[in-house]
Amino acid sequence: MKKLLIDGCSLTINDIFNVVYDDYKVDISEDAKKRINDSRALIDKWVKEDAVIYGVTTGFGEFANVKINPDEIEQLQKNLIYSHAAGTGNFLPVEVVKAMFLLRINTLSKGFSGIRLQTIEFMIRMLNNNIIPLIPSQGSVGASGDLVQLAHLVLSMMGIGFVVIPEKISRSGSQAVFNKGFNYKLHSVDKIEMEQLEIIKADAALEKIGLEPLTLKAKEGLALINGTQMMSAYLSLCTGYAINLMKTIDISAAMSIEALKGSDTPFDERIHLLRPHKGQLNCAANIRRLIEGSQIRESHRLNHDKVQDAYSLRCIPQVHGASRDTIEYVKNIIETEINSVTDNPLIYAEGEKHFEGGNFHGQPIALASDFLGIALSEFANISERRIERLVNGNLSGLPRFLTTKGGLNSGLMIAQYTAASLVSENKVLAHPASVDSIPTSANQEDHNSMGSIASTKCYQILRNAQAVVSIELICAAQGIDFHAPLHCGKGTCAAYELIRNHIPHLTEDRILYDDIQTSLDLLRENKILESVEKDLGKLL
Repeated sequence: MKKLLIDGCSLTINDIFNVVYDDYKVDISEDAKKRINDSRALIDKWVKEDAVIYGVTTGFGEFANVKINPDEIEQLQKNLIYSHAAGTGNFLPVEVVKAMFLLRINTLSKGFSGIRLQTIEFMIRMLNNNIIPLIPSQGSVGASGDLVQLAHLVLSMMGIGFVVIPEKISRSGSQAVFNKGFNYKLHSVDKIEMEQLEIIKADAALEKIGLEPLTLKAKEGLALINGTQMMSAYLSLCTGYAINLMKTIDISAAMSIEALKGSDTPFDERIHLLRPHKGQLNCAANIRRLIEGSQIRESHRLNHDKVQDAYSLRCIPQVHGASRDTIEYVKNIIETEINSVTDNPLIYAEGEKHFEGGNFHGQPIALASDFLGIALSEFANISERRIERLVNGNLSGLPRFLTTKGGLNSGLMIAQYTAASLVSENKVLAHPASVDSIPTSANQEDHNSMGSIASTKCYQILRNAQAVVSIELICAAQGIDFHAPLHCGKGTCAAYELIRNHIPHLTEDRILYDDIQTSLDLLRENKILESVEKDLGKLL
């Protein structure tokens, strides 16, 4: 059994993917247990002393000045969850909810929230048994954290609401809560095999794993819902996928260069050393490695290079590289966030102090999500321009729409329409959410980050960008076919062969939906990148 030891300080994007998709089981370190117990002991002490502490012996938000009687403290926490479980809209993707669980466990394990160890262990049991609450996606303004969604998560711990228990969460296909990565092909099945996930009551799911519904003690409701875990879950998943996409789009671009007989001069290291942004340098290095040894490239060199290619080819390192640098920046932001304490008040066992602050505010995630969304939109933008060059016979020198039987057949004409549609959708989604704010709680919470909206948009932009690059891979492979028997470079050849093992050459029109879904599966499951790196070694 694969395990991940949680200590509150060292969680990575890779760890999140291992838990969400590869079913790593979670445990908690002994050091973390001690910190948790020390912090909880202080809460118990203050409750006995009837001290005035926000959210422990007082109301919340605008009601912070209302003192709560000692015999009503448990009811206070229960009421908090009930009142804050006010979400609406579609349910969150199962992969996001599972990541939320993990992130909440990690931040609580730092030991500054005053929660009981047994409550965290309760969460770990649910996580390790893949019990995924149904959580409405809308209702967070991203300050005081993702109160609404986390409240719905806590309801399931209290045995209220509904959950699903997927056998495994898939990286490919739809992650709608009602199915197991449902993804059908029109010509590959006799009927749609939609494996319904069983939706069951939360208390029944808890009973299955030997747990009784949780009764919240002092401060526990507040400790569980104050934080940025929904937006951080979205951004963590987006960042992990973006790290792979920034390499895969270099592969699709290199294949397009081959298909379009582009020049290799723009990737000469000497150009990029004069403008040494890290992402630009790494992208250019990847392209050089991918097309090295290409017979297509050499045949064109003998017939004289064009003076200059279009920007979508010539400026690949500059455009891809800028997005790469953004991804690196966002990775640093999110890996700091997921190992931070985003609760309020914060409990310092050493010195017996409590501090009322604003670590729950989602501004760092809001800005990073908007920035990443813009960067991913640019991946899609330039990829779609290469798709257009591939299918446009006036620009490519290849058969129009990459079919030799044009007129009777439309070839890949409409694949470019789909890419254009997704790119245009991204232009709307990339408008930053973080420039907005709206006050809540009678103006007590008078600046909100909208990080929840920014991260949700980023997730959709990511999926759109992945689909566009998947279409470029199909079109580039089709273009390369017309240069046979000449072969392409070692790296591009590995990608091309993998695609052709799953998607045959388009000789006559067929339903392109199936081809696009297959290419998208290969991309999201990282198969294309793995096939290239098996031959070339790790790309930068």
